[in-house]
This record gives sequence, structure tokens and C-alpha cells, in this order.
Amino acid sequence: MTVHTPKYQKTSWGDLFRLTTALNPIRLWRKPKKNTGDMKDLLIEMLSHYGLKEIVGSKHNPEILAMFADIGYDWVKDDETAWCSASLNYFCKKLGYERSGKLDARSWLKIDKPIIVLKPTIGDIVVLWRVSPDSWEGHVGLFINWDENNIWVLGGNQGNMISIAPYKRERILGFRQLHKLSTT
Repeated sequence: MTVHTPKYQKTSWGDLFRLTTALNPIRLWRKPKKNTGDMKDLLIEMLSHYGLKEIVGSKHNPEILAMFADIGYDWVKDDETAWCSASLNYFCKKLGYERSGKLDARSWLKIDKPIIVLKPTIGDIVVLWRVSPDSWEGHVGLFINWDENNIWVLGGNQGNMISIAPYKRERILGFRQLHKLSTT
């Protein structure tokens, strides 16, 4: 199943750059580690869906449901089901990256080897705890920036939509970079 998604909100690279450098002027893009993709295309793809949101009430956003179906979870029939991991799995599958294949956010911690946490790159996968550091619950998205207190994450199901939202920095469980899957 293919999801056709129009642009939801105009977000220019200049706007994103100004946002991230205003938050904390870190080096925004570094050369990727060997054998990983630079994941810039993943960031661009998710940004192109910025503003995609749930429909309040008994109706459900067909584009969110199509994301679930495309990654093998066609039994999900509502957009109230937690979809941060589903949206990331969908975009990774669409662009040919490895993925967790699961709906729980913490499943992304089992992909690849951890990258050095001192200087994550914009677009890296970031996994956060929810409820408590020891619970199974979490959140996953793409790293945008951080300061001494907060981390800004681009992800699905943030305020019931794809958006950039701040989270407390102490909630970070880990960062990941993904490999492109071989097409041969």
C-alpha cells in the first residue's frame, strides 16, 4: 500500500536551521560513521509530513492507518494507537533503511550499535523513556537539537501529530544511526 501525502506545513531548511541553531549552536551535520547512511533523506521525508495528525472523534486519519498497514499492522483500525514507532518504521521502510519492525519505541534500541552520545547528529534516531526508565514504555523520533535541559525531537504522535517537540534531556535512553538495506 502506498501512502500519498501532501505537504502539511511549509517548513524550509532555513527555518529548521534557524530553529536548531537558536536552540543550541552545535555542529548540525557530521560525516556519518562507516557503513551507515547519513539519514538526511529520512529527516527530509519525515519533515515533508510535518503536521500529519490524528482526527479527533470516531473517525481516523487514513494516512496514519495506511502507515500501520504498510508495515504489517493492518489490524490497527484507529489513530489513537501509539504511532511514534509505526511512523518511523514506515519512513525507514519507504527509504530502504533497517527498522525495528515493532510498535514499541524501545525496540529501536536493539538496532545497530549505539553511536557516541556526546554529539548526536541531526536526524539520528533518539529513544526516550516514558513513565519510568525501567518501564517498557517509550518514545522514538529523530534528533533535532538539545540544550542543557531539553532535547528537541521530530516524531510521530507528538501532540497527536508529526511535529518537533521538546522533552527533558534526562529521558534519553539512546541514539542510533541506521544502515541502508542492500538492494542486491
